[in-house]
This record gives sequence, C-alpha cells and structure tokens, in this order.
Amino acid sequence: QVHLVESGGGLAQAGGSLRLSCAASGEISSINTTGWYRQIPGKTRELVATISSGGSTNYVDSVKGRFTISRENAKKTVYLQMSSLKPEDTAVYYCHAALRVNWRAAFEDYWGQGTQVTVSS
Repeated sequence: QVHLVESGGGLAQAGGSLRLSCAASGEISSINTTGWYRQIPGKTRELVATISSGGSTNYVDSVKGRFTISRENAKKTVYLQMSSLKPEDTAVYYCHAALRVNWRAAFEDYWGQGTQVTVSS
C-alpha cells in the first residue's frame, strides 16, 4: 500500500520560512510528476508547485520567486521550500504524486493527508 507522508508544516511569521517534505512509501515502481497543492476552508484546492520526473518545475504565479520545489528520487521525497511567507499563504498543504506500483500498472494519483501552514502578520 502506498502512503504519502507530509511533514514540516506549522506556524511562521510573515516574511519567515518553512520547508515542507513529503515522503512516499510502499510498493512504488516509479513516480512521475509530484507536487504540492493547498486548500483554504470553503475554497477549491489549488496547485502550488509541481516538478516532473525530469526536474521541470511549475508554480502558481502567487508563489513564484518565493517558493522552490525540489525532489530526491532515491528517497522518493519531494520538498517545498517556502520563503517570504505571507498571511495569504495560510492553508492546508497537500502532497500529490502520480505514480505506479509496477511497470505494467497505469500511473495513478495519490495524496497525502495534508499539513497545516499558518502565517501570522
């Protein structure tokens, strides 16, 4: 069974930094695109940043220049370094991975349980 486990969320002051980590475990053959999404209560989940298996990155405009996504394939881990945090970054952050459990399987979407990030002004 596959699990995505996030860590690193918490409370930060505006202008501060936090680093989120997401480690995938279980029977995993390969991970394609992986990334981070966030959700505020009452709003739809939005993409924050993604990184492909080849290292290509994509960011929502509101975090460009402040957040950096990276991955360590050997550790099946993706990171989100968040700097110059703003109160509007407050949300539950979810890790996502498109992965397959063996070479014959199709890639499927998996999600972490979410980690709260709160930025105070």
